[in-house]
Amino acid sequence: MIVAVGIDVVLVERFARALARTPLLADRLFTQAELKTPSGNPRSPESLAARFAAKEAVAKALGAPAGLHWHDCEVVSDPDGRPWLTVSGTVAAEAKSRGITRWHLSLSHDGGIASAMVVAERLPDQGVGE
Repeated sequence: MIVAVGIDVVLVERFARALARTPLLADRLFTQAELKTPSGNPRSPESLAARFAAKEAVAKALGAPAGLHWHDCEVVSDPDGRPWLTVSGTVAAEAKSRGITRWHLSLSHDGGIASAMVVAERLPDQGVGE
């Protein structure tokens, strides 16, 4: 059952300027794993902007509660580059309180805009009514 949907868009150029202007911003927003591709290369501004949009979309799906920590929502990639969400700490606690047990994520960037959409899902209890 779908619990919530969150969507966010980020202007890549504006985001890249913010990262350049505030050198510690990337470390505040992203985990070390998020800053690099699966092959270990630094991520492009487009890729980082999409990951930031994903974190914002997760917050929106949760109702934008105060106190969420950026590192508690991580966009990781499988070996093929497909993005996945992992949540821990403050984000996991808020998701649990809302019955969210699974996240779905889509990222995109084109034409200077990065976007993300997340779907928060509650899986039915195993063995109940099935």
